[in-house]
Amino acid sequence: MIVRTLDDLKASGAYRENPGVWSSARYLLKEDGVGITLTQTTIAAHSSQTLEYKNHVEANLVIEGKGTLTDVATGTVYKLSPGSMYTLDKHDRHHIEAHTAMRLVCVFLPALAGPETHDEDGSYPLL
Repeated sequence: MIVRTLDDLKASGAYRENPGVWSSARYLLKEDGVGITLTQTTIAAHSSQTLEYKNHVEANLVIEGKGTLTDVATGTVYKLSPGSMYTLDKHDRHHIEAHTAMRLVCVFLPALAGPETHDEDGSYPLL
């Protein structure tokens, strides 16, 4: 059984952030051997990012806050609010804009090693 707190993550280095934009509390990582990464991600109000996870599939559940998600390839805009889910099943390039502070629960496959940060095109490298 694996049980962790946010304080545990911060002490172990499994907490990453880009101050004023996002933070990622990484509760499950590759070393845990369960095959996925589970995070709690926060996105700062009035911030936006364009991302494309070329090496991972990511599923997201909005727990708090409101924003929009734009599929860069099609221009389709989706409203996000608590209870909204989106999955980047085709490594979709996307733009997320937080209208208020947002909190999401995210699952990555394959699992993240832990120290990843976004590269220049908004992707995580495979470590």
